[in-house]
Order: sequence, then C-alpha cells, then structure tokens
Amino acid sequence: MINIDSVTSASHVLKPQSENKIQTKSPSEVQESFASVLKESINKVNELQIQSDKATEKLVNGENIDLHQVMIASQKASITMSATLEIRNKVIEAYQETMRMQV
Repeated sequence: MINIDSVTSASHVLKPQSENKIQTKSPSEVQESFASVLKESINKVNELQIQSDKATEKLVNGENIDLHQVMIASQKASITMSATLEIRNKVIEAYQETMRMQV
C-alpha cells in the first residue's frame, strides 16, 4: 500500500542531515535509495493484491470469512493499485516534459 509514510521516507534523499551541514550523496546512492523505496512500495501493493485474492478465494470456497472483510480487502487493493498507476502516470509525464526541454 502506498501511503504517506512511504513518500516521506523517500524525502531523506534530499533532506539536509542537519541545519548547518548538507548531506551530499552520489548519484548512485540516490538511485539505490530511490529504487529501494520504489521496490518496497510495489511489494506492499502486491501484498494487498495477494491478500484480496486469498480472501476472495476463501469466500468462494465457502470458508468462514465475512463478506465485509472480503470487500474491504478488495477495495484496499483497488485503491492502492489506482494510486500506484496515477503515480506512474505522473512520473512518465514529468519524464516526457523533461525530455521536451531545450537546453
């Protein structure tokens, strides 16, 4: 699930280490940090999709699970997937805009 904590945890890449001293990182360190945040977020979305699938499967098989639990799991998975797709679209749009810039 993509949430504010995931986004704010990525902000350490650009934040100063202290008020007087600015933390500098190499491009490869920033890339690794960004990649790890991105991978963690995608894994959370995948976990919610799997939980939703398992809950739906239990309901279909007649196991003891409430319908509202299945619907909540399904909606969580749907909302996080939609948010992920919107973030992806914005990133692609920003990349395309950057590529159109003249230097």
